[in-house]
Amino acid sequence: MQTTRSSTTSLIALVTMAGSLSVAAWQASPARSPGAAEFDGWMTQLSNWGRWGATDELGTVNLITPAVRRAAAALVTEGYSVSLARRLNDVAAVDNPAPFLDKVPAGPPDGQFNTDDFALPVHGFGFTHMDALSHVTYRGRMYNGAPGPSTVVAGRRRLSVEAFGNGIVSRGVIVDIPWLRGLPYLEPGAVIMPAELDAWEKKTGVTIGSGDVVFVRTGRWAVRDTRGPWDIGAKAAGVDASAAGWFKRRDIAIFGSDGAGDVIPTTVTGVDFPLHPRVRGSMGTPRRDLCDLEAVAKAAIARRRWTFLVTLAPLRAGSATGSPV
Repeated sequence: MQTTRSSTTSLIALVTMAGSLSVAAWQASPARSPGAAEFDGWMTQLSNWGRWGATDELGTVNLITPAVRRAAAALVTEGYSVSLARRLNDVAAVDNPAPFLDKVPAGPPDGQFNTDDFALPVHGFGFTHMDALSHVTYRGRMYNGAPGPSTVVAGRRRLSVEAFGNGIVSRGVIVDIPWLRGLPYLEPGAVIMPAELDAWEKKTGVTIGSGDVVFVRTGRWAVRDTRGPWDIGAKAAGVDASAAGWFKRRDIAIFGSDGAGDVIPTTVTGVDFPLHPRVRGSMGTPRRDLCDLEAVAKAAIARRRWTFLVTLAPLRAGSATGSPV
């Protein structure tokens, strides 16, 4: 399959995955997370502050070592590629209030070169993007204790997305929860608990490990393609905040999903998007939000293989708290 690349960003998964399936079905009966009174304790328990030095800006991307990259590259045998980025949507909708804008000039004066000027919001629910570690502040601090909200000095923001400017190459894993449950997609508001991640590992035979880029599929885009847009900011399937400890024990490098990651509404009283500060602020784990995981999920099911080489190239923008990819 031929992929499309922009001049600035790309996200390609080479589907060369390994694993085996069982016939066990998952029966979900999720419990809710503890309340806000315990949340600060959770933040301390999962902290990676100082693990890679007081001035570190890579966080868990440090876990993607040269050995991890070489092992990921060795997964490529078939050479099949698939994009994990959603097509840029230029139509306004309830989940895309500021659509992609391509300001195409009327025409070049000399008739030789066509040009474009792009505009799109990096964060939100409309576009595939990467969150830098500077995106979220909790109690006035970001990852590694950096003060927040951060400021831009001479075009540079601490913990900006430019920290990942050399690109990311690692093993990707598609954790397809609708497939695990025997469903085409999860209903908005469905909760994914840590026990279900254990069940996915048991069924596939894949153990998520250090340096992995983990994508959890809820089927958000399948819902939208079937039913149309809805207010995903008010109700969305996602991962319960208690799963952050599961990701920490596996030492994953990056967490990605086809939504914002968190289940909406929040399961932690008084804390919206609680997975954001736990994963990003405490653990220092960058996020890949609004990925389109439909094509890679179909490729994985067809091959009965769930791991792949993934490459990710965010913009080299020293002031940015995120980047389209």
